[in-house]
Amino acid sequence: MVYSPSPRKLHLIASSRLLRAAILLAATFMLTLAGQAMAAGRVQEFLSKAQPAEFFAEADRFGLAQGDPPLVPAYKGDQLLGFVYLNSDFANATGYSGKPIHMLIGIDPQGVVRGLKLVDHKEPIVLIGIPERRIIEAMNRLIGKDLGAVAVGAERPPQVDIVSGATVTVLVMGDSVVRSAVRLIKSGRLGSGRQPGSAAAAPAVKTVDLERSELRDWETLLGDGSVRRLSLTIGEVSEAFAKAGNQAAADNPEPGDANDPFIDLYLAPVSVPTIGRSLLGDAAFEQLRARLKPGQQAIVVAGDGAYSFKGSGYVRGGIFDRVELVQDGQSTRFRDRNHSRLGAISADGAPDLREIALFVVPEEFKLDLAEPWQLQVLVQRSTGARDKAFLNYELGYTLPDRYLRIEAPAARQAPLAAAPGGERVQDRKPAGEADAGILGGELDEPLWQRIWKGDTVSIGIAAFAILVLTGIFFFQDALVRRPTIFVWVRRGYLTFTLVWLGWYANAQLSVVNVLTFTNALISGFNWEFFLAAPLIFILWAAIAVALLFWGRGPFCGWLCPFGALQELINNIAQWLKVPQIKVPWGLHERLWPIKYIIFLGLFGLSLYSVALAEVLAEVEPFKTAIILKFVRDWPFVIYALTLLAAGLFIERFFCRYLCPLGAALAIPGRIRMFEWLKRWPECGSPCQRCANECPVQAIHPEGQINVNECIYCMHCQELYHDDHRCPHMIQVRLKREKREALSSPSMRQIKEGRPGTATPIFTHMGQPIREAGTAANAPATDT
Repeated sequence: MVYSPSPRKLHLIASSRLLRAAILLAATFMLTLAGQAMAAGRVQEFLSKAQPAEFFAEADRFGLAQGDPPLVPAYKGDQLLGFVYLNSDFANATGYSGKPIHMLIGIDPQGVVRGLKLVDHKEPIVLIGIPERRIIEAMNRLIGKDLGAVAVGAERPPQVDIVSGATVTVLVMGDSVVRSAVRLIKSGRLGSGRQPGSAAAAPAVKTVDLERSELRDWETLLGDGSVRRLSLTIGEVSEAFAKAGNQAAADNPEPGDANDPFIDLYLAPVSVPTIGRSLLGDAAFEQLRARLKPGQQAIVVAGDGAYSFKGSGYVRGGIFDRVELVQDGQSTRFRDRNHSRLGAISADGAPDLREIALFVVPEEFKLDLAEPWQLQVLVQRSTGARDKAFLNYELGYTLPDRYLRIEAPAARQAPLAAAPGGERVQDRKPAGEADAGILGGELDEPLWQRIWKGDTVSIGIAAFAILVLTGIFFFQDALVRRPTIFVWVRRGYLTFTLVWLGWYANAQLSVVNVLTFTNALISGFNWEFFLAAPLIFILWAAIAVALLFWGRGPFCGWLCPFGALQELINNIAQWLKVPQIKVPWGLHERLWPIKYIIFLGLFGLSLYSVALAEVLAEVEPFKTAIILKFVRDWPFVIYALTLLAAGLFIERFFCRYLCPLGAALAIPGRIRMFEWLKRWPECGSPCQRCANECPVQAIHPEGQINVNECIYCMHCQELYHDDHRCPHMIQVRLKREKREALSSPSMRQIKEGRPGTATPIFTHMGQPIREAGTAANAPATDT
C-alpha cells in the first residue's frame, strides 16, 4: 500500500519548507549587510573624526562607503570631488609601537593626494617628546603629489620631511600613504583616464633563469653588473647638502678628509642562483632557498666607510630606516625579522667590508627581478645637538640578461630618474681587495640566535661582569674586612655600570620591561621577543636568580646605571663637603611607600593600556639620563637634573622614594632564601651606628634591616667587622688584647716573682695603665 499524506500534513510540510527558505534568505541578507558593515566599519569609525572640507576644500558631504577595501566618496552637492580611504586598509603602517598608524587620505580621480588626517596611533615617541604637529607638517608635503605618475613608473615616489627623533615613524607613515595610493590607483577604482598600471600591462617576457647556476669571482660579478656599487666621499656628500640649501649640514662633515670614503655600498640579488652561490657559498645559498617562499626574493647589501647603511633605528624599533627598496612606484623597508648579519662575502677576491646584511624581501612586496628596481639610501648628518639634515641617494639595479630567460622580444621599462646629490655608481674592481673569510651565521637559525652570535663581545663582557659581582657577594666577608679596597672596588664597578652598561650598551632596565612582560603573559608569551635583546635578557635572568639569594639589592645597588650615576655624583658631593640631609625616620617611613603606589598605579593602568602606562612611566628619568644622554626636550632634561640635584644632598633620592622599578623588584624580593647580612645582638639596642650611617636609611632604629629598601651596598657589613668603629667589635678587641697581654712572657715572669722583669702595661679605653707596685704606684685596673 502506498502512503499518501493527508492535506493537513502536506500543508504543514510546505509551511515548514517556506519557513526554512525564509530563514535562509534572511540569514544571507544579514550576512551580506554584515559584510558590507565590516568593509566600511573602520572607515566610518575614523570618518566621524574628520570633515569633508579637510580633504577637499569645497566638499560638503561624504557618500556611502563603496567596495572592499572601502572608499568613501566626497561630494560638493552632487559633484564628485574624490575619495577618502583609510591607509591601513591598503598598506602596512606599523610603527615603533607595533600597532598600525591610521590616517585618512583624500585622493582625487586623477590620483593626486588632496588631504591627510592622522586619526589614531600608539607611537610612544609622538605621545611623549615629539609634538604631533611636527609629524603632521612633515606628512603635509605629500599633499598635491601626483601618485598616478608614480603608479605607472613615470616619477619617483615622493619623500616626506624627516623629523629628527621620529625618523622611523615618519618614514613608515609616508611609505604607507604612497603605497596605499599606488595600490588603489593600480586597481582601477579611481576612474582615472591614465590607464593605471599600463607600464606593467604588457605580458611578461623576461623571467629569471633559475636553472643557470655557476660560481664566479668578485671581479667578474662587479664587472658585468651582477653586483652594483655606489661610492661617495665625505666631500661629495657635503657638496650635495650645500646644493640642497643646507649649509649647516655641509659645514659639519664627518671626521676625516674630504676625499675619505663616506660610504662604499654594494647591492646584489642573492635569490638568483649564480649570484647567490657566489656571494653566500653553496651551503648558505641552499639554506636561503629553503627559507624563501615561492616568488619571494632576497638581496645582499654590504657597505664600508664612515656611514652605516643600517643605522640604529633597527635596534630600538626593529626597522632599518636608512635603506628602502623601490620598484614600479612601490616601496618597502626592512625589519629585523627580514635581516641576517653576514660575516664575509664568499666570492674569491671579495673585499673585507664592515657591514654585510642579507635582507629577505617581505612577502607582501612582489619584487620582480626581471624589471629594474632601486635601493634608496637615506643619508643623515647632524646640524646641532638635536637637529639633523637628510638626503636621499639611489642605487639602481637591472639584472644582466645572462640571468634571464627571454621568451619574446619586448621593450624594457627605462630605469627611474637618478636621484640628485652627486651619486657616483662605479662598475669596476675596487682598490685594496682582500681574500674573504667564510660566511658567518646560519641563515636558517631564529633571529634571536643570530643576534646573540653577532653580539658575542658585549654578551661576554656582561656575563663576566655578573660573574665578578657574584664573586663579590659570595666572598663579601673577606672583602669588607678591607674597607679601603672595598670602597674602590665598589666605585669601580659603579663606574663600569654607568659608562659601559648604561651609556654605551644602553642596557638600562625599566619598569616598562616589567609591564611588557606581564602583558605578554596575559596576551600570549613569546620567548623570542625577549631574547632579541641579549643584554637586557641577561640582566633580567641574573636579577631573577639574585632575587632568590639577595633580594633587589644586586640590581638597585650595583647594576642600575641611573642608580650608579646618583651614587657617584653624591660621592663627589661629599668629597666637596656638600652638606648631607638626614631625613627624619618618621618622615622617611612615610615617603618610601610612594614608589610602591607609583608602581601599582602603572601596573593597573597597563592592564587597560600598555601604551598609556609607557607614557606615564616617564616618571623614570632613565631614558633621558642614560639612553638619550640628556639630548631631549628641556622638560625631560630639567626633571632628570632636578632628581640628580636632590641626590647631591640626599643620597639616592630617586631610588629611595620614587623608583617604580625598585618597588617592582622589592615585591618578589621578599621570597629570598638566604640572609647574608649579619647583625650583632646589640644592633639597635643600644647601638645605632649602622642605622645612622646607612646611605639609604634601610635599617630600622630597632636594628633590623628592611630588605625592601636595602641596596646591598654592604656598608653595614664593613662596620660589622670593624673593631675600631663597631662597639661590639671594640669590646671583642679589648678582651683579645687583654688575653694576649696576660699570656705574654713579661707577665708570666712577674707572676713567677722573677726580678728584673719589665712592667707590663695594660690599656683601658686607649690609655696606658701600669699595674700596682710600679713606679707610678697606679692602682691595678681590670680591663
